[in-house]
Amino acid sequence: MSTHLPFNTVGPSMPSKHVGINAAQDAPPTGAEAPSLTMSRRTVLAAAAGMAGAAMVGSAFAQSSGAASGTGKASYRSQPRSPQGGVWNHDEVALVLIDYQVEMFKQIRSETPAELIDLNTRFLIRIAKAFDIPVILSTVGVEMGVNGPTRASIAKELPGAHIIDRSSMNAWEDEPFHAAVAATGKKRLIFGALYTEICLAFPVVDAIKEGYEVMIVADAVGGQSQIAHATALDRLAHAGAIPNTALALSTELFRDWKSAQAERARPIIIWYLGELKKRGSQG
Repeated sequence: MSTHLPFNTVGPSMPSKHVGINAAQDAPPTGAEAPSLTMSRRTVLAAAAGMAGAAMVGSAFAQSSGAASGTGKASYRSQPRSPQGGVWNHDEVALVLIDYQVEMFKQIRSETPAELIDLNTRFLIRIAKAFDIPVILSTVGVEMGVNGPTRASIAKELPGAHIIDRSSMNAWEDEPFHAAVAATGKKRLIFGALYTEICLAFPVVDAIKEGYEVMIVADAVGGQSQIAHATALDRLAHAGAIPNTALALSTELFRDWKSAQAERARPIIIWYLGELKKRGSQG
């Protein structure tokens, strides 16, 4: 199914104030990375569902363009929090990304392929920058000489980032990391990490115990086996973490197509759906 979206993709930019990063928006890449040629049945079904969802998103975009209703973009307001507070809003969250390093990507053996995890992570970063969401980026074992730095494609999305390197597999026990999270002032944290069963699971359960609310992005994380990944997701859900996926999360943060955040999200979502289409056609 085509993901062509019939509307103007140019939206206003918004200055960002992130923790330890230069918030200048990068232009979308000109080429797609090589996709994994091995996909699980669940991944194939998810991709098919994503293509179907693209048409629905495109319809919503077209309906909310403002031209039909006569509502100009200048009148768009910032998306307020919901009265019930069940859904998460862009202004109450921080994005926490842990150990997206070359060595970790090479060992992913769970349902979401490594290249799709890379894409979903970059998509989350672009959404965070557009919405002025603080981003915490951390690595493990770089200063020790054990591991390499953050994967280049992801690091490129955060030029000038202050990356917090650790020796502990549990980032929550690392004092500079913990201090950086606290400095955001946010009590709702969006987590992504490699691997699901170790560097995601350990800090998430500790953060929950400390009183934070945590959302985990299931298609932006991966494990060293499918059973390890799935078991860790179950563990985290039982501990109180909220599972979500990258595209669903991005829309939850703004929800209303006639919000200021929707204007900033549109070109990013269009880029993302285009990248998914390329991978679908190649796979």
